[in-house]
Amino acid sequence: MDRTISPNDLKKLRNSSPFALLDVRRKSDLDASREKILGATWCDPDAMDEWLDKIPKNREVVLYCVRGGSVSNAVVDALQAKGVQARFIEGGIEGWKAAGGDTVGK
Repeated sequence: MDRTISPNDLKKLRNSSPFALLDVRRKSDLDASREKILGATWCDPDAMDEWLDKIPKNREVVLYCVRGGSVSNAVVDALQAKGVQARFIEGGIEGWKAAGGDTVGK
């Protein structure tokens, strides 16, 4: 499985199969933002040990941070090490918005 998913491929995935969507922005980035991607659950990347084992292994997990950099890579590594089919949105939430992806207020 690829480590990333493009915003356009995520739009297609939303219409075709169930998956878990995780917002893994750092708390400071989350607090500075007014929006999130619809259906996303925030999971603090600095507290992965508290929630990592609760992530479903029976369906794909897509996650995002601000720009799809070090935070997303670290979380994908940790999830994949636990046997989770995980990948992150290329460009993070900013890439999602630039591609015309919808957001909602948080």
